[in-house]
Amino acid sequence: MKALSRQESQRLLQLGIALLLFSSLDGFAIPYFASPRIGLSVHTLSALQAVMLLAFGLLWQRLNLGPRTLQVAFWCTVYSTLAILTAYVIAALWGVGNETITLMGELPHGLSRGSAFQETLIKVVAYSSAPTGLAAFALIIWGLRGTGRLESGDG
Repeated sequence: MKALSRQESQRLLQLGIALLLFSSLDGFAIPYFASPRIGLSVHTLSALQAVMLLAFGLLWQRLNLGPRTLQVAFWCTVYSTLAILTAYVIAALWGVGNETITLMGELPHGLSRGSAFQETLIKVVAYSSAPTGLAAFALIIWGLRGTGRLESGDG
């Protein structure tokens, strides 16, 4: 389990640094998005996610979870992180997604309503991140408990 845990920890740290790089480069692209306001959201979201993944990478080896549960937590974390970021990137590039990504009040350079395909794609990608993200957070919280195993047969 230790080798798997160490490898996942390393991958989370790498992904965190990659998202910091992405956030930095995205900052230069904000004016060129179809929706610069959502481009700014992509920039801040990816920076927040980078910090979160770096923190998770540092604590990953301390989680008290069996190997299978640890893998589920890892993949739920990675998927939910990348899914919501992808939804925002698509919305920023197309300038649409108003059905899913609503802003308080009317902001300049916000989103407009896209085609049924565009709106559905953004909605499916964005909403799919919620259950996996919640599952990841629940497993991580569970893994930070003192003793015992979530899965009795995981050793």
